[in-house]
Amino acid sequence: MRDHVVKRLTELALEDPRIMLITGDLGFGVLDEYRSKCASQFINAGVAEQNMTGMAAGLALEGFVVFTYSIGNFPTLRCLEQLRNDVCYHDLNVNVLAVGGGFSYGQLGMSHHATEDLSIMRALPAMQVVVPSDPWQAATAVDALVAHPGPSYMRIDKSSAGLEQPADGGFALGKGRTLVAADGVTLVGTGGILAECLEAAERLGGQGISCGVVELSTIKPIDVETILGAAARSNLIVTVEEHSVVGGLGGAVAEVLADHGCGVRLLRVGLDDVYSSVVGSQTYLRRHYQLDAESIVSRIKQVVAQNHP
Repeated sequence: MRDHVVKRLTELALEDPRIMLITGDLGFGVLDEYRSKCASQFINAGVAEQNMTGMAAGLALEGFVVFTYSIGNFPTLRCLEQLRNDVCYHDLNVNVLAVGGGFSYGQLGMSHHATEDLSIMRALPAMQVVVPSDPWQAATAVDALVAHPGPSYMRIDKSSAGLEQPADGGFALGKGRTLVAADGVTLVGTGGILAECLEAAERLGGQGISCGVVELSTIKPIDVETILGAAARSNLIVTVEEHSVVGGLGGAVAEVLADHGCGVRLLRVGLDDVYSSVVGSQTYLRRHYQLDAESIVSRIKQVVAQNHP
């Protein structure tokens, strides 16, 4: 997913001299082609993410379309004040690219687990929050972010959902997609963990539990129409995210359901309100924290059994 984003950004930068890429001393092999072809549009700010973000804000004020690049928590949580005061307050065209969404860097421990970024970034006024599920979608999203005049955050996952790109492109800022239409239970996922949703839905279908799947690749602005449509045909909405259950996808969907008086039951599957202190591969951590397909199936069956004892 990361490579597709950089490739597309390189293509766009060759056509548009306003595009700038600033890295926080990261991704040299990945960024080599961009750096060689667009040398005047590339800056290495060093291990100084706050300065990187301040520099991005200054360039955006001069008319540049700026992308900052680093691992999960570093271009977001480390420089939250600069994003809030310098970028979002002035509604600048600064786009944060964060690799290592969720447990992508699971072996590096809690400091590299991006599990609060979505809730914190979506709380910033004017900030768009995008979580693509596949490489082609991530590349398409770059076009949308360049065209969007304000700030954005794109979380790039190591895993992917494994979906084919549809003829319509498959990504529009603020729009979700119904991947599997069904009455009964609807799984709502975002990012690479959508693969676990699709597998869980298939397993549940085989056990007589009708289960649809909705993809929300934009957390903010959220697609209210798609969520309400899913609620109208469901007796249970299940949000699945490689992120804390506090304030991320589940929180955003809960707000929509509450704001519109939807009485449908909501189950939020994600990391509980704890730090992820265990280390291991992304697959291992999903299983450990009960975010994998098997755990999703088990939790949904428990809720269904409670409703129909």
